[in-house]
Amino acid sequence: MSGLEVNKILASIILAILVVTVIGHIGDIIIDIEHHEMKETAYKIDVPESDEVIAGDAPKEEIIEPISLILASASLEKGEKLFKKCSACHNYEKNSASKVGPNLWNIINRPKANVDGFVYSKALAEYGGEWSYEELAEFLYKPKKFIKGTKMNFAGLKKVQDRANIVLFLREQAENPVPLP
Repeated sequence: MSGLEVNKILASIILAILVVTVIGHIGDIIIDIEHHEMKETAYKIDVPESDEVIAGDAPKEEIIEPISLILASASLEKGEKLFKKCSACHNYEKNSASKVGPNLWNIINRPKANVDGFVYSKALAEYGGEWSYEELAEFLYKPKKFIKGTKMNFAGLKKVQDRANIVLFLREQAENPVPLP
């Protein structure tokens, strides 16, 4: 490499540094970088000092859509397909043994936590009442939220139509299905 080529390379590097420095100084001139304490740089928002909860700040409760209105148009076939998710832990046939979860035969209007020989979580055993259409649907939405402390490890069914389909299917698993609401 000749001396002339080395000079060209060094001159290019120096020129690039000068261009970047000049652009930086021009930018500083265009945009005032001096911070003036007296000058406000943002808008102040007056917030009243109060312990009141503003409507937008309140935690929003999830509204679970009721299934009563759509049970009449629910699908047994789709409910049976959905039950395949449940069948890993539950049976629905009369007099069949419980699996990880209790047998679901005749569950509509049956008292909660009453299958003989099955050990329920303390939370479900103390909850009490009977499984109505709506309660069962709410439980299937998010079991851990509906009964805090339940042993049922199921994420839930988010779609109201899916819950209606599976509740209708479970309703049919009885000698005398409970009339639709």
